[in-house]
Amino acid sequence: MTFDKERLIEETKKGLNEGLSPDELLDAITDSLREVGDKFESGEFFLAELINAGEAAKIVISEYLEPSIKESGSERESIGRIVLGTVAGDIHDIGKSIVSSMLFTAGFDVVDLGVDVAPDKFVNAIREYNPEILGMSALLTTTLPMQKETIEALKKSKLRDKVKVIVGGSPVNDDWVNEIGADGYSEDAIGAVKVVKKILKISD
Repeated sequence: MTFDKERLIEETKKGLNEGLSPDELLDAITDSLREVGDKFESGEFFLAELINAGEAAKIVISEYLEPSIKESGSERESIGRIVLGTVAGDIHDIGKSIVSSMLFTAGFDVVDLGVDVAPDKFVNAIREYNPEILGMSALLTTTLPMQKETIEALKKSKLRDKVKVIVGGSPVNDDWVNEIGADGYSEDAIGAVKVVKKILKISD
């Protein structure tokens, strides 16, 4: 399975035309993406290749496979719902988008709120989408406190006990996670998928 976007689209169309089921193609893409992740972890692949793979897979799944699955009368099987966003004051998008793509291709429904997301917007999203996980990214030391403020906003809204919170970003470490009362963190997208699955007790 290739993760060149145009070639992946053509191979997906060809597979569907030849009678392969969307589920079979989805399994193939997911297995291939997991292999890309393993090679990134081992240092064989670089960040750019991980980004390209995640984005190509997300486009093909959302634009080609999901419509085919719905046409067949079934739905893409979701293993959980996650709300993601980069905190208020921070417009860094790449890391969060990689995590979004990796979680999506791992089988999660992902609601990506984008960047510069205020605490009240996170709170409203938890009310609206009722996710199992809330993920917050902060790439700047100056915006890191917004992760804490968002958790405090969840507490005031009596929603903290209804969602697990994971955080990420270059300034984040174990001490910070403990200080703000988050449920976990990861240094990269591959780790984020593992953390989410561990929290939700989902085995590979």
